Amino acid sequence: MTVHAVEFASLLPPLLAIGLAIYSRRVYLSLAAGIWLGWTIAASWNPFAGLARAIDACIAVLGVADNARVLVFTLLIGSLVAVVEANGGVRGFVHWAEGRSWIRGRRSAQLLAWVVGLALFIESNISILVTGSVCRPLFDRFHVSRQKLAYLVDSTCAPVCILVPFNAWGAYVLGLLGGLGVDRPVAVFAEALPLNFYALGALALAALSAGMGLDWGPMGRAERAAAERAPHGAQGGAGPVDATDPVREAGPGVPAAAPSGDRELAAVLGEAGGTGEARVAGGTGDGTAAAAAEPRALDMLLPIGVMVATMPVGMLVTGHGHLIQGSGSTSVLWAVLAGLVAAWIVSLARGRLSADRVGEASLEGAGKLVGMAFILLLALALGQVTRVLGTGQYVAGVVVGRVPPPVLLPLLFAVSGTISFSTGSSWGTFAIMLPVAVPMATGLGAPVAPFLAAVLSGGIFGDHCSPISDTTIIASLASACDHIEHVRTQLPYALTVAGVAMVGFASVGAWLML
Repeated sequence: MTVHAVEFASLLPPLLAIGLAIYSRRVYLSLAAGIWLGWTIAASWNPFAGLARAIDACIAVLGVADNARVLVFTLLIGSLVAVVEANGGVRGFVHWAEGRSWIRGRRSAQLLAWVVGLALFIESNISILVTGSVCRPLFDRFHVSRQKLAYLVDSTCAPVCILVPFNAWGAYVLGLLGGLGVDRPVAVFAEALPLNFYALGALALAALSAGMGLDWGPMGRAERAAAERAPHGAQGGAGPVDATDPVREAGPGVPAAAPSGDRELAAVLGEAGGTGEARVAGGTGDGTAAAAAEPRALDMLLPIGVMVATMPVGMLVTGHGHLIQGSGSTSVLWAVLAGLVAAWIVSLARGRLSADRVGEASLEGAGKLVGMAFILLLALALGQVTRVLGTGQYVAGVVVGRVPPPVLLPLLFAVSGTISFSTGSSWGTFAIMLPVAVPMATGLGAPVAPFLAAVLSGGIFGDHCSPISDTTIIASLASACDHIEHVRTQLPYALTVAGVAMVGFASVGAWLML
């Protein structure tokens, strides 16, 4: 086989992963197939030797300390979310927010939805559920459409989560960067933040829409109908949907359950639906559901606050006084452990949960993110084999002088958006595209941050538009909005921001190649 043929073959593993992901919508299968093909190529096209080496490569991922820390963190964040749900913190926060007297009209109710979604950056699905629960009665009271609520919660959850390094999303991306050999992944992540045009644009447009009433297209019609009629009459025929009802059948166009396996997070609704509090705290029959104390917002805010405060401390300690040089994986692990311990203490001290229930909730929450940890492991293994084959260097050599520089970053954005839309998984998209984008940047001698931002933006954009995305489905359910109505009314906003992002990435690409 010629050298050129070998170099071209290095493209096949990521191409197989991308193509299979789009065709099958199964991220596990796609990543595993890409890993196997990559090691088969490395083993002179011996499929059996390739399989053996692929298994060894996946196991070797666990031998890297940074990788192991991120995998453990991924499980622990599930524990933290489950305990906070079980101790009533989510319900307490909902009651607290509903009791605020400074919500006086349509725009203030919409801005509350935006602010709450922005504040709950710990995890996307809990952000959606809490925001939907808090704001549904307010939107009904002020005759704001449920379509608008679904758009606002969907436009704050994933975009804000991808901009924060000390949550599951941030740790996942940091883990991918570390596995790809990126020096100082936290610094690269920080450099990519102002370039994450889609996430920033989605948040900005949602704020403008809420505060200034910028409604057009299908959303404008839904808002006019909601203002003229009773709130439940403007739901596209779906009628009211209780997002906390675990047995209600989905309305027209609403999937009864999110597609399994390949989504980026196990839905907080659980396998059958319903809130985590009902599932974890109230379903055991051990008497702990009727807690000794009323739930408070502090039961949720205190653990989250401890986690957020611990993150920069960990960065300073691991960076020996230099925040930006700290270990992201270590600091995130410390932060979520501190938050989890705080949640345990709050739950036990206030008599909200027994010690047994705290342990059970922690294990249940961790179990729900085992699938996500497995995706991360496969993603790291795919990144390893693409480095062995020199995929990024080959792609960089091909595109230099052939693809116009201003087109390169928009192309990454568009491809990532297509994969995410087709699979419904932004996390799976990151796992597939970053092993291509990062080596491409290094091969071109360009900074990694713009390439990272293009992939992250594309993943969020596709996820935002996809009718099979978990976050989109849960946003519909939590807002009691017909699912297809939500997708249809949100799409013009998403496409508007995507157009701005394309221009932004083209401008950055042109500037990089000067």
